[in-house]
Amino acid sequence: MKLKITLITFCITALSFAQNFSDQVKRFITVEDNQFAITNVTVIDGTGGEIKENQTIVVSDGKILRTGDADKIPMALGIKTIDGKGKTVIPGLVMLHEHMFYTTPFENWFSVSQMTFTFPRLYLAGGVTSMRTGGSIQPQSDLNVQQWINEGLMTGPKMHVTGPFIEREGPKVPELGFIGNTDEVSKIVNYWADKGVTSFKVYNNITKQDLSVAVSEAHKRGLKVTGHLCSLTYKEASEIGIDNLEHGFMASSDFALDKEENLCDPFSARTGLANEPIDGENINKLIDLLIANGTAITTTPNVFEPYTDREIVPGGGLDALLPQIQERLTSQHKRAQGRDSSSIALFNKNLAWVKRFYDKGGILLAGTDPTGAGRTVAGYANQRTVEILVEAGFPLVDAIKICTIDGAKFLEISEVTGTVEEGKQADLLLIDGDLSQDIKNIRKLETVFKDGVGFNSKQLFESVKGKVGFN
Repeated sequence: MKLKITLITFCITALSFAQNFSDQVKRFITVEDNQFAITNVTVIDGTGGEIKENQTIVVSDGKILRTGDADKIPMALGIKTIDGKGKTVIPGLVMLHEHMFYTTPFENWFSVSQMTFTFPRLYLAGGVTSMRTGGSIQPQSDLNVQQWINEGLMTGPKMHVTGPFIEREGPKVPELGFIGNTDEVSKIVNYWADKGVTSFKVYNNITKQDLSVAVSEAHKRGLKVTGHLCSLTYKEASEIGIDNLEHGFMASSDFALDKEENLCDPFSARTGLANEPIDGENINKLIDLLIANGTAITTTPNVFEPYTDREIVPGGGLDALLPQIQERLTSQHKRAQGRDSSSIALFNKNLAWVKRFYDKGGILLAGTDPTGAGRTVAGYANQRTVEILVEAGFPLVDAIKICTIDGAKFLEISEVTGTVEEGKQADLLLIDGDLSQDIKNIRKLETVFKDGVGFNSKQLFESVKGKVGFN
């Protein structure tokens, strides 16, 4: 009787499932069935548990109806099936330091440009089904894109938008707004909270008082604050109550000698990081403090990836860029070969510290930050981030967990996404290969299911080749 009720319920809910998409979105959709099943597939479910083989996942009304051993899962007659033999399913990626902009320097000016159309497609192509922008230069544009994706008018992931950077004047970046005094902080937080952003980001040159007001005002509204810091140490920010710190430990000024309060000295901060022993007393005390305070860290290793013996664009996205940008990056890459030993050492040290933080119980999240020298490209970078975590010694199931359910928990959406579990939205990635044999098989992503609708990853990537840097 229970089986009959399940099948009847399955059919009824399937009939109610319908989504409307524009023609621009429909051209990327390969699966839009009310009900379907992926059969005989390997599943890494995002919980950190063991990898399961020969599984079947049944989807109905955009949600996971059933999952389990293939020989034990009943299916309705005539249901569409997708053969998963030799393939792997993982949850859709939930990434926490994404941007809708990309580095576009001019002469000796650092600048960024909004990628309103290319980046949403690329994020989805790379397997990102939910993301948080890690600071916005055009927050209203980001909110519009969020709405249009939700309405089926644009192609992209489910977005959580962060407000404009909260920053005092420092290096001349024309896209940043600068506050002149602390009184402006509460106005920024409340104005953009009313507009619909769900978090805020403080930046390099803020004061303790600025952060205190940002945290207080955001927390009153149930919103979170993250930070890419320099003028404040991680210890100071954690004790004030910041929710999240960006870039692993690469933005920490805690080890700088003679650190002046509320002032950023990037050279001293980097020197301090380089001089701190990999198992030093100070880093271990800092890790323990952050864990005790429940301060999350977002690792963004892709944006710091060294040059020597690495891809020009890590993750393989060079041909996504405008030709002139490809030329610039290729030239920079050739010049940097064999000349970045200090960067390599710091890159590896930071990953060791990030793993120690995670192993000791810290809240670790992951993201990409498509800025820096321009080598970090949305979508490609997200897949590469998972690869880097595995290369750094994280067990495969933990790397997937960090990039899925742990991000979902931080965004407070873990009840509906982040794992391959019955009752959750069908945010799934179907990959043609075995990740346990080679993590780079993640680049063989075939279909990205967002709320049960399957998008062709290859077509999404192809649709914006040679266009990143323009829009």
